[in-house]
Amino acid sequence: MSGAPIKLIVTTPTTVALDEESVRHVRAEDRSGAFGIQPGHADFLTTLVICVVRWRDGRGYEHYIAVREGILRVRGGRVVEIATRQAVVNDDLGHLLSEVLAAMRNNLEAERSARSGALRLEHAAIHQIYRYLRPSEQPFKTERTN
Repeated sequence: MSGAPIKLIVTTPTTVALDEESVRHVRAEDRSGAFGIQPGHADFLTTLVICVVRWRDGRGYEHYIAVREGILRVRGGRVVEIATRQAVVNDDLGHLLSEVLAAMRNNLEAERSARSGALRLEHAAIHQIYRYLRPSEQPFKTERTN
């Protein structure tokens, strides 16, 4: 590995979850699969999936942070920034893989389901308002012309 170490910054909407100065390697995952970043990497921007980001410090020790999706950006081959909704730092990889990622996935599915339900209610309300404002018209029906 050549070049100066990478600075790794992970932020959530409420805090800086991680700010490491002497990182030698970062490994993360987007929709296309896992990838690695070393010092000198080209500028890069990608959308992360729920995953465990791994990094190796200057002494060669590996560390872990679970992220709930997010955006990863490499700037100038020396700064890796991750913006995510939720991050959990823990050097117990087993715990992150078995419990934290599962909880993040469950929360994401629950939020998607709630949004879907809210959209159905909104659609029904708009339909009712339309029927009230135009009682003589039948909404969403098309006439056939021959």
